[in-house]
Amino acid sequence: MSGRLYGVGLGPGDPELVTVKAARLIGAADVVAYHAARHGRSNARAIAAPYLRPEQVEEPLIYPVTTETTDHPGGYQGAIDEFYADAARRLAAHLDAGRDVVVLAEGDPFFYGSYMHMHKRLAHRYPTEVVPGVTSVSAASATLGRPLVERDEVLTVLPGTLPPDELATRLAGAGPAAVMKLGRTFTGVREALEKAGRLDDAWYVERATTDRERTEPLAGVDPASVPYFSLALLPSPATAPAGPSAPDRQVALDRQVALDGQVALDGAGSVTVVGLGPGGRDWLTPQAQAALAAADDLIGYGPYLDRVAPNPRQRRHPSDNRVEAERAAFALDLAKRGRRVAVVSSGDPGVFAMAAAVLEVSEDPQWKDVPVRVVPGLTAAQAVASRVGAPLGHDFCIVSLSDRLKPWRVIADRLTAAAGADLVIALYNPASNSRREQLVRARELLLAHRAPQTPVVVGRDVGGPSETVRVTTLAELDPVTIDMRCLLIVGSSQTRVSTRPDGTALVFTPRSYPA
Repeated sequence: MSGRLYGVGLGPGDPELVTVKAARLIGAADVVAYHAARHGRSNARAIAAPYLRPEQVEEPLIYPVTTETTDHPGGYQGAIDEFYADAARRLAAHLDAGRDVVVLAEGDPFFYGSYMHMHKRLAHRYPTEVVPGVTSVSAASATLGRPLVERDEVLTVLPGTLPPDELATRLAGAGPAAVMKLGRTFTGVREALEKAGRLDDAWYVERATTDRERTEPLAGVDPASVPYFSLALLPSPATAPAGPSAPDRQVALDRQVALDGQVALDGAGSVTVVGLGPGGRDWLTPQAQAALAAADDLIGYGPYLDRVAPNPRQRRHPSDNRVEAERAAFALDLAKRGRRVAVVSSGDPGVFAMAAAVLEVSEDPQWKDVPVRVVPGLTAAQAVASRVGAPLGHDFCIVSLSDRLKPWRVIADRLTAAAGADLVIALYNPASNSRREQLVRARELLLAHRAPQTPVVVGRDVGGPSETVRVTTLAELDPVTIDMRCLLIVGSSQTRVSTRPDGTALVFTPRSYPA
């Protein structure tokens, strides 16, 4: 038995305007899918959040583009068509496995909604039900306290994407009207309203029923302040204007955040090396989240893979931490066969992690045609530094104490040079069960160039459940207390420790250096 597809309308933004049926279906679904722009935030998910369960599978459908500009060979429409085809493929995998899928839709699913693109591709293949929602037009009317239509009046709804001349023609002969999809079209819509002689009748409504709601006469609106989630409303003229029923609230712009790179949507295999950051989901960037969501296969060191929420549509391939080259080759081979592979790394994948391993192995001619992309993550050094202040506020370097891939002589030379140059030093891989002497030697080398009271920050499992951070000195640093989950930041001669009245130690390195 296949799963059932639901297109669920959420209403205009207030979670309390979600219908009882919509809330029940959202809470009962196996999989919840929602559209989002490339910055990773989803208005639909935010509205539905009170009704979601932690164990549900989430499928964020991240638009590859949100404007007409793209380098896709098929242009904007080609990129969007591929996106919808790929999104439908992902949802079909769940439906084929017998899982019920709810696709969230702001407003009403069939009223200029993104859901209809999934409906057209899937409804003829699977049992489908559409649950209507309160439209943004109804919400705008309620917010203004003005009836939309009365008696035999005719309501006209127009997209703001129409050419201004066509909009003006349609508005000139219309009664009550709503113009949707403002944002970048606002200037043209205002021009059309003025040309049609309707500008003085028009109200501007932004994010109706939410805590960022804004209403005012459209003639006075600054075009630069208009987001996509807004509309122009010309209410029924049969009722005298009563003014907006809610006070005007100025809101911050909800601008799109451009992210480098795109998730491959053309069906060809690829490898994306993804940085998870140092801890849980809160440390994950929207770009990394999008790359993980688009993958068919997830590959990585077992404990790192465990940090990625399971999705039954995806295959997971955990492995040991000492087989980086084999892991990279396996990922490239899967991608060569057409799979979309995400290789996960803790922190940033380009810092002592899997990005270099994948790129190095990919030089083999057999994988020369496999696309490889790197998605950055927050580094462990940045995370540890943030917990105590700004010890990396001036020039610094990063050194790994592991001698598994380079001889100790090279490590010692680099530590000596960095210490002599008075750089702050972040020490990765300071010790393990089989490597205890390296930190002892490193401490001795550093003490030859640094004062015993030099501040040292010791962070362990920062971002994880057993996080600890402490500030000590180079003289008092005890190598016995350090393991592989630690990261050390050794200050320079200028690094300072400031103790606050509550006993909290703040560490920072001034931006300037004495002449």
